[in-house]
Order: sequence, then structure tokens, then C-alpha cells
Amino acid sequence: MSNPTEQRIKDMIAGSDVVLFMKGVPAAPQCGFSGTVVQILNGLGVPFTGINVLTDPDIRDGIKSFSNWPTIPQLYVKGEFIGGCDIVREMFKLGELAAVLNDKGVAVAAS
Repeated sequence: MSNPTEQRIKDMIAGSDVVLFMKGVPAAPQCGFSGTVVQILNGLGVPFTGINVLTDPDIRDGIKSFSNWPTIPQLYVKGEFIGGCDIVREMFKLGELAAVLNDKGVAVAAS
């Protein structure tokens, strides 16, 4: 990964409390896994920034190297990598996702 791409990713993550690197956009996810994470975040009433990796191959490949995680979507909260769809879904079911968000100062409307 080039340093400019890594810096762009760092800037994207720093630009919002909750960032989801996904396929598609929050209003129109282009894969089921991205759609699942969007539904979870929307259900919790958490504002987030969706980054469509399909429009930028450098970001699509770069985020995988950046996080050392092979799949999309990828969720970041206050700069910390949380995980992909399976991890986010499991954390949500156990109530852990709402707890992490609250612990990091991100307001959750429902849990």
C-alpha cells in the first residue's frame, strides 16, 4: 500500500466517529454483508460515514492491508477497527456493540 493511500484511509477514519468501509452506500448497499452492518447501525440510531470501496480500487485494496482484515465491510469506531460483518453482528446480538459505542462516547438510540 502506498503512503498516500494509507494517509487517505487514516484521514477518512479520523473524519468521523463511526466509519464503515462498505460496498455501496448506506442508502443502497451493494452486498448483503454491507447491508447487514448498515441495518445494525441504523437500528442503533448511530450516525456513521459510509465509504464506498467500489468507487476507489486503491481504498478497496488499501483498507484490507491497513486493518490486516481480508474482507469488506469494515467498521471503525473512534479510530479503532471493530471488525467485519460477522463480528459486528455477533457483538450486536450480545449487546457488546452498543456497549463499545457508549464507552467511546457515541450515542446509541436503542440497544
